[in-house]
Amino acid sequence: MFSTFLRRAASRKPLPFKPKHLAGNAKYSTERSFFSIFGLSPGASLATSFISASAIAYGTYYFFMEKPDPALVESNKRLIQDQYTKIPEIHLDYNFPKFDPESKEPIKARMEKFVLALQKSLVGNLELLDNNPQKKFYWDHWTRSDGNGYGISCVLQDSIAFEKAGVNVSVINGKLSPQQLHSMRERKVSGDLEEGVDYDFWVAGISTVIHPTNPMAPTSHFNYRYFELVRRDDPDQKVVTSWFGGGADLTPSYVFDEDCVHFHSTLKQASDKHDPSFFPKFKKNCDEYFYIPHRDETRGIGGVFFDDLKDRDLSELFHFVFDMGFAFQTAYLPLVQKRMTSKFTPQNKVWQALRRGRYVEFNLINDRGTKFGLHTHGARVESILMSLPLASRWEYMQTPEPGSEEERTLHILKNPIDWV
Repeated sequence: MFSTFLRRAASRKPLPFKPKHLAGNAKYSTERSFFSIFGLSPGASLATSFISASAIAYGTYYFFMEKPDPALVESNKRLIQDQYTKIPEIHLDYNFPKFDPESKEPIKARMEKFVLALQKSLVGNLELLDNNPQKKFYWDHWTRSDGNGYGISCVLQDSIAFEKAGVNVSVINGKLSPQQLHSMRERKVSGDLEEGVDYDFWVAGISTVIHPTNPMAPTSHFNYRYFELVRRDDPDQKVVTSWFGGGADLTPSYVFDEDCVHFHSTLKQASDKHDPSFFPKFKKNCDEYFYIPHRDETRGIGGVFFDDLKDRDLSELFHFVFDMGFAFQTAYLPLVQKRMTSKFTPQNKVWQALRRGRYVEFNLINDRGTKFGLHTHGARVESILMSLPLASRWEYMQTPEPGSEEERTLHILKNPIDWV
């Protein structure tokens, strides 16, 4: 706008106004250059125009060079607007399917139905929270190129409440790779895994990672899976060993104690229905598993984690996994609903991106599930790396300010807490 004014002023086109001190003076016409009216020569006019434009350009540069990383500007434009947009009241659907203790179906079939039902339920509730009629989850149905299994990857990214959210289901089978077999032997999954023998696996699982837009709303993850192994040379395909694995955890950028208590209490309540010894044991497992050795800190504030669970009847264990899967929604979704409209600053977004950098480090370096997937022949890399956040950040020697909320969060991540 100001540059347009300068061009008009330096020209001899009619001005849109007559200077007040010249009003009524016929000697001066608005047909004359604005600069000439004030006694400036055309050369001086051009010089003044150039100097003014240069000053504006430099002033603009100086103003913006003090702003946060330009990579954040585009997303922050929408985020700042969203903060002042009233979110309508949202009623989530907690009418979950009921477990059928009388079912005579094989565990494989029941697990497959469970992960598909949980995926549909969770995606529906996440879309209710996101409340964006212009953007819904992308349902990506895929089949392995070798025909050994299928999956459904549901992904929402760059929307309103969620920067990225993925809910993946996979039901696959194939030959166990040497790396996978070595990992299982190290974990002592079963003493029956013989040297020099090829094994086939079957696995059904659901994996979810949710990265909210608002830095006050925590990231969360859960996955539940069921494995079976058979000898490849066995004509009867008798199951050699089978087990359940999984868990759920919370990764806040800013720690709100009441959120942590709610998340852990809800999971404990669901777990205690099956065995009161489960929660303390699996909470400890979670703190140990989601630890980043090279940072000497945990990825988040914990939850539950278990693997190779096969110490009792498979139907009992499946009931436990079933309840824990649906309990995740009541443990986590209310936290997003409460925090997704909280006020935040560009500096809060920078801290969120730094914490998500830690998330990337753990998933690519330490996570067994990610490594298992990448070592699987014919693996679908897009689905495996769905867990990575849309944006992350690394700064050299970054240290939170003393006494800040960022410092408090980092202290908690270095010193795990028993929230219940």
